[in-house]
Amino acid sequence: MHPRTKIAAVAVALLVGAGATGAATAAPTREGGAPREAAALTGAAWLDRAPATGEKVHFSFDAHLAWADRDDPRAATGTFRYSHAVGKREFTALVRVDCLATGGPVATVTGIVEETNVPDLRDKRVGVSVYDDGKRDRLGYSWLASTPQTDEVPPCNAAAPHEKVVRGGGDFRVLPWIYDGMAR
Repeated sequence: MHPRTKIAAVAVALLVGAGATGAATAAPTREGGAPREAAALTGAAWLDRAPATGEKVHFSFDAHLAWADRDDPRAATGTFRYSHAVGKREFTALVRVDCLATGGPVATVTGIVEETNVPDLRDKRVGVSVYDDGKRDRLGYSWLASTPQTDEVPPCNAAAPHEKVVRGGGDFRVLPWIYDGMAR
């Protein structure tokens, strides 16, 4: 083999190897090799309200932050839903996610209400926080001390997770945020 051909072949092999190594370290992967998301909040649960109140409150989440958007929690996608039944009346909302931040077992997600039967709630931002302890999760919401119809909630803000979900209701799953290569 000509010396120039050997040099070219070695250079190509080095470039291919460097490209493969770079691709392998670009995004962490889950088991099975699928790319890992930068953050996520999924799952559903009922809040643990005293039976005497006659209230049934349910939340479900499907919120995700793609690896490519790991530096921008406002690029999160997905939805969350909640319902609050009091006696024969039920209030519901479907929320389009506009921000997701997680740290360890805690997530805060906000979004714009797209569908609801609550007057003046449509197109308002609401926020929810979740503490995922794997046994008895907790949840908080932006309207704890206000009403979502009147107060503007900033992106990725909510009250601390002050309410417990029903016993055995550890169904929320928080994927800790990886920001700029660092787990948060």
